[in-house]
Amino acid sequence: MNNARPDVAVIGGSGLYALLDVVEEVTPETPYGPPSDPISIGLVEGRTVAFLPRHGRDHRFPPHRIPYRANIWALRSLGVRQILAPCAVGGLRPELGPGTFVVPDQLVDRTSGRAQTFHDVGAVHVSFADPYCPAGRSTVLENTTVEMVGTGTMVVVEGPRFSTRAESRWFTAQGWSVVNMTGHPEAVLARELAVCYTAIALVTDLDAGVDTGEEVTQEEVFRVFAENTDRMRTLVLQTAAALPTERDCACSHALDGINIAFELP
Repeated sequence: MNNARPDVAVIGGSGLYALLDVVEEVTPETPYGPPSDPISIGLVEGRTVAFLPRHGRDHRFPPHRIPYRANIWALRSLGVRQILAPCAVGGLRPELGPGTFVVPDQLVDRTSGRAQTFHDVGAVHVSFADPYCPAGRSTVLENTTVEMVGTGTMVVVEGPRFSTRAESRWFTAQGWSVVNMTGHPEAVLARELAVCYTAIALVTDLDAGVDTGEEVTQEEVFRVFAENTDRMRTLVLQTAAALPTERDCACSHALDGINIAFELP
């Protein structure tokens, strides 16, 4: 492979632990400890791309213990400026059943206790009104052969338990689309380092309050994700190759005019 620094990264979720065919591995040091796993670097249609398994390749990190700050810091230190974040989600609407792909445009944080900022010193307030990169979302929707839903709100819960039926019904009543355990603080940490972040959500189940039938199980989530791994791989690789090489989106200007207490990696 070439010696170019990766400008694109994929943070893979459940079941997506092998993405790039030709790789080298690096483990950058960060002020927040090591990332979830060594970062693989390979080529996608001539473009250098990094891949990081969110939970670790052995799935040792539950959602609330993932080293989110180390992961985002490590990727930026390698040169990454755009992140694609495939993830498994529960559907909160009957029409968003298993196997549906959703590219959310909004996020609701229902987590608790997670370190969700790099700015532990000074008054630093980064805009997060639109949590996902508009250029990244457009690229996903315009450059893939995989059918998907192009809008929606992802609510992120603490986990690792699944929602109660009452919680699920409440999420649905708010008009939210899908529920997930890892999308926050990943997205906001990327924004704080002026890195573009685009979520690609695969619905693996209808959440507990949407369907009066069976409850959500880990076995079912893993099974549906495995059945759709090839589709997700196609989607992610097509998008990674098509992302713009020059950025002028709001994400890239997130820190303009803001004084921060550390040097960006």
